[in-house]
Amino acid sequence: MARAVAIVAAMAIMLAGCVSAFRPPSTTSTSRPSFESVAADLKPYYAQKLVWKSCSGGFECTTAIAPMEWSKPGGKRIELALIRHRATGERLGSLLFNPGGPGASGYDFLRDAMDAAVSADLQSRFDIVGFDPRGVNRSTAVQCYRNPDDLTRFLYGVLPGTQGSDEWLAAAGKQYAAFAAACQRSTGPLLGYVDTESAARDLDMMRAALGDRKLNYLGYSYGTLLGATYAGLFPKRTGRLVLDGALDPTTTQEELLLRQAQGFENAFRAYLADCLQRDGCPFRGKTVDQSAELVRQLLAQVQQQPIRNTDGRELGASTLFTAIIYPLYSPQTWSYEDSLFADVRKGSARVAFQLADQYNDRQAGGGYASNSTEAFIAINCLGYPVEKDPAALRAQSQRLVQAAPTFGLQLSYDLSCVNWPYPPTRQPGPIRAAGSAPIVVVGTTGDPATPYRWAQGLAGQLENGRLLTYRGQGHTGYNKGNDCVDTAVDDFFVKGTVPKAGLVCG
Repeated sequence: MARAVAIVAAMAIMLAGCVSAFRPPSTTSTSRPSFESVAADLKPYYAQKLVWKSCSGGFECTTAIAPMEWSKPGGKRIELALIRHRATGERLGSLLFNPGGPGASGYDFLRDAMDAAVSADLQSRFDIVGFDPRGVNRSTAVQCYRNPDDLTRFLYGVLPGTQGSDEWLAAAGKQYAAFAAACQRSTGPLLGYVDTESAARDLDMMRAALGDRKLNYLGYSYGTLLGATYAGLFPKRTGRLVLDGALDPTTTQEELLLRQAQGFENAFRAYLADCLQRDGCPFRGKTVDQSAELVRQLLAQVQQQPIRNTDGRELGASTLFTAIIYPLYSPQTWSYEDSLFADVRKGSARVAFQLADQYNDRQAGGGYASNSTEAFIAINCLGYPVEKDPAALRAQSQRLVQAAPTFGLQLSYDLSCVNWPYPPTRQPGPIRAAGSAPIVVVGTTGDPATPYRWAQGLAGQLENGRLLTYRGQGHTGYNKGNDCVDTAVDDFFVKGTVPKAGLVCG
């Protein structure tokens, strides 16, 4: 599927820039506390001593060890990268943080944009711990194309034919089959064990190794599915969990694509309505409907007549779609849409590739700062059963286009997992987490990537879920400048105060 929920970290860094941090002692260690009781074959992991070393401007870093297969803890081991910012005030414990994706680096996010991740109050009271889940970036990672030029061709190449045509589907199927084979060849058996349940078991081990009796956790976007999965597996070990920008565990792949298409459609129309009121808007003089129709025509046009960039890459519909949705994650970045459309209207692909490169973590020299694309596809392929029948895919596409006329086609025909070498390990279904502590689910009514109804669904499934609604635009709600949301979340983490039922902010 299109990587529509994987850019929380990149957007936060784009908005927040670098931060300074309290500098801890040069080397410390933590190990499993005496209260932890686990099976004998798991003790080497739960009882491991984490040796922390100063790194990267006031943070501490370490590496934890986990079994590749939790069902066979005596087998092959993998590494998990962690980074920590120590509490600057009276410490309450550790707060583990995941920015989403799947495939986003919690390590890099915390290092580069800690203030975008958590408030100053939480930094004072908790050791903030970022980590790269299994398969991601600095941990034992998924790797597919060893030559970054191959990944560039995979991400940016313009397939022949009209999207959904026999010619296009044949080319797309061949492209994704080659990608899957490269991932299997370069990654090996780990490719079958980057699933969300295994990552949740890693999370419990990290909790224990950090010395915490209960898990305190903040998850954004895909990080909500990881947190909810943890709560389902270990409800009695939940401390204070906040799940912001929720994924609904019952959502099928088609429902995921359809709701995201609608979410981006609605966010784009909100951008257009705002744009049309401003001088310099590239759609000035048009209505919202007329502007949306122009964008549909533009996507179709560049698919048939790509715009060549100065570096030789060609701008087709897929890359233009990526460039369009990237700024939609926050109203603060809607102005980038103005620059994008003004530039494309001049026959230039410069701004489109700048935005798409930021989305894909592609660097100026042509390399990639992380493996976010490979990890995103690998984790998702284990998370959702996929449709393989061409006729069913065409029917699905019709439903997406009807629901989201501008972007539905761009999210259709997801072939990324059709030839994946490992079957899905997760079936969509509700998570109740019976017996857990209260879990706060934050939903934003205008969220383009994780629609509000998913937050409603997750909060309703959880036995002790509490929905906190933010009435506004953008992906996720906490630490985005709304005092009502921020106070409710901070009070929950610091004081244990559960937001009142039905609380609506904004």
